[in-house]
Amino acid sequence: MSPAKTILGLSAYYHDSAAALVQNGNIIAAAQEERFTRKKHDAGFPENAIRYCLAESGLQLVDVDEVVFYDKPLVKFERLLETYLSYAPNGLRSFIAAMPVWLKEKLYLKNTLKTELAHLGELHKTQLPGLLFAEHHQSHAASAFFPSPFEEAAVLCLDGVGEWATTTAWLGEGNNLKPLWEIDFPHSLGLLYSAFTYYTGFKVNSGEYKLMGLAPYGEPTYVDLILDNLLDLKSDGTFRLDMTYFNYCTGLTMTNKKFGALFGAPPREPEGELTQREMDIAASIQQVTEDVVLKLAKTVRKETGCKNLCLAGGVALNCVANGELLRSGVFDDIWVQPAAGDAGGALGAALAAWHERHEGSRTVNGADSMRGSYLGPRYSAAEIREQLDKSGAVYEELEDDTLLPRLANILANENVVGWFQGRMEFGPRALGGRSIIGDPRSPKMQSVMNLKIKYRESFRPFAPSVLHEDVCAYFEHDTSSPYMLMVAPVTKEIRIPMSDEQQQLFGIEKLNVPRSKLPAITHVDYSARLQTVHPETNPRYHGLISAFKEETGCSVLINTSFNVRGEPIVCTPEDAYRCFMRTEMDYLVVENFLLDKTQQPEIAKDDSWMTEFELD
Repeated sequence: MSPAKTILGLSAYYHDSAAALVQNGNIIAAAQEERFTRKKHDAGFPENAIRYCLAESGLQLVDVDEVVFYDKPLVKFERLLETYLSYAPNGLRSFIAAMPVWLKEKLYLKNTLKTELAHLGELHKTQLPGLLFAEHHQSHAASAFFPSPFEEAAVLCLDGVGEWATTTAWLGEGNNLKPLWEIDFPHSLGLLYSAFTYYTGFKVNSGEYKLMGLAPYGEPTYVDLILDNLLDLKSDGTFRLDMTYFNYCTGLTMTNKKFGALFGAPPREPEGELTQREMDIAASIQQVTEDVVLKLAKTVRKETGCKNLCLAGGVALNCVANGELLRSGVFDDIWVQPAAGDAGGALGAALAAWHERHEGSRTVNGADSMRGSYLGPRYSAAEIREQLDKSGAVYEELEDDTLLPRLANILANENVVGWFQGRMEFGPRALGGRSIIGDPRSPKMQSVMNLKIKYRESFRPFAPSVLHEDVCAYFEHDTSSPYMLMVAPVTKEIRIPMSDEQQQLFGIEKLNVPRSKLPAITHVDYSARLQTVHPETNPRYHGLISAFKEETGCSVLINTSFNVRGEPIVCTPEDAYRCFMRTEMDYLVVENFLLDKTQQPEIAKDDSWMTEFELD
C-alpha cells in the first residue's frame, strides 16, 4: 500500500487556470481561478483557487506533499522554436510577439511557480513541497480515466495542442494508463475547429460552443470542400491538415487569405451579421468533427478491445459529437471529464502523480468519483446573511419544505429564477449549483433568457435538467448524463411536427418555430443538451425539480449558467445578488434565502457594467 499523500494539481499561464487537491486518490476540491477574479478564462497563477482548495481541506501549503503542474513548459518551448524555424522567415511578427513572454516568464516557470507558492504559503523556497511536471495529454488522460466509473477503458484526448500532441490514445487499466499513439502539432482537430470559430467571427478558446450551437441552423454544404482541401482524413480517423490555409503556426490569426479565398470571403467581423453562409459553414465543420471522432473511436475500440471509452481535452466538450458517438454503439458506455479543457488538467496532474508515480490504489464502484463535479466553495447561512445584508437585499428565509413548492409555483408562472446552492461546479457547465432556471414549457422563455438575462445571441439554445428517473419520457437517451456533455433527440411523443411551409424556412427563421412541448430547450434539429439530475449528487436540485413535477406534471427545468455573457459563473452570494440586480431575473434563491426582485431597493440604472466583461 502506498503512503498517504496530499497532492495539489495546478494549471496556469495559458487559459483557464485552476487548482485541484487530491488526498490519497480522493478528489477533495477543485476550482477555476476565473470564478474568484471575475476575469473569464483567467490565465494567471491560481492563487485564489489554491487558497480555496487548502481551506476546504483544512490544510496549509506546508502540509501538501507535492505540487504538480499540468504540462512541461520546456517541451512546449521546444515545439514553439522548432515551428518558427521550420516556417522561417514567415512568422517573424508572431515570433517577436511571443518571445518576450517566454524569455521573461514561461521559460523559467519552475522558478516562477516556486516564487508564487512561497509567497502564498509564507514559506521559504526550501520549505516548499516537491514540484513535479506532468505532460499535457497525460494530465488530460488521467482526468478522464482515473475518476471514471470503469475498471478498464480506452481513452481519447483531443484538444488544440499540448506540448506536441494534439490527439492521443491510451489504455486505462486499474491504476495504470498506457499511451498507445498520438497525432502531433500542427495537425489538430481542436485547432481546425478553432480556425472555423475564428473565421465565423467568434472568439477562439471561448466561442467554439457557439459554432456548435449555430450548426443546426445550416446545411453541411461545405463538407467536401473541407475534406478535399483542408483535411486529409484516413479511414482510421488519423489526419493531416494542409497548413497553407492556416496561420496559427506563424501568424497572429487562425486562418489566412487562401482560407478566405476557398470559402469566398474574409472572416466575419465579430458581432457582425450572421448569414446562412456562416450557418452552413458551422454545420459543415461540425459534421467533419463528428466524422473524425467516430473514426478515431472505432480505431481505438478495435485496437484495445475495450467496451468503455473516456474522453478529455477541449474537443470532448463538443457534446453533439459525444451524443452521436454514444448512439453509434461503437462503445457500450462513454464517460467524459466534466472539466475536459485545460482547467481539468490540474485535477489530472494530481491524479497522475498519485496513481502513476506513487502507484496509489484506485477503487471503482460503478459510479464516477467527481462528486457530481460539485467541488467548489459553498457558503453557510451566516455568510450568506452577512453578504446580502451588506448589499441591502430584502429576503425571506424559508425551510425547504416551504421553499421548494413555492419556487415550483413561481417557475410555473414563467418567472426566471437565479438558483445558488451547495458547492460551486468545477468545469464550464452550471449543473444546479450556480444556475439560472426557468419553465421549459414556456414558448417565450428562450428569447427572454437570451436577450434580457444573458444578454447574448438569440440563436443560443438552452439546456434541460431532467430527473434521471424520467429521462426516457422526454429524450431518446437511456443512460445518465450528469455533466451536460451529451446531446440527445427529444422523443417523438413530445415533438411538434413542422408544416410544409415551416420546412421551407432557412437559417435563423427556424428559431421561432416551436419544435416540441418543451420549446425552450428543444433546438431546431429536435435535440437538447441534457443534464440528468441525481439525488445522490445533488439532492436539493433533484428535490426542486420533483416539486416542479408535482406542480406541473413536468420533470424538466431550463438550466443555464448563472452569469451574463462574458462573465464567469458566479461564485459568492455577493456575485449572485449583483448579477440578479443587473438583469431582468424575477427571483433569486441563495440556499434558503428567497429574494423577490420587486421588493429589492431601487438602484440607479447604470449599464456601464456591461463593458466590464469582454465579449466571448
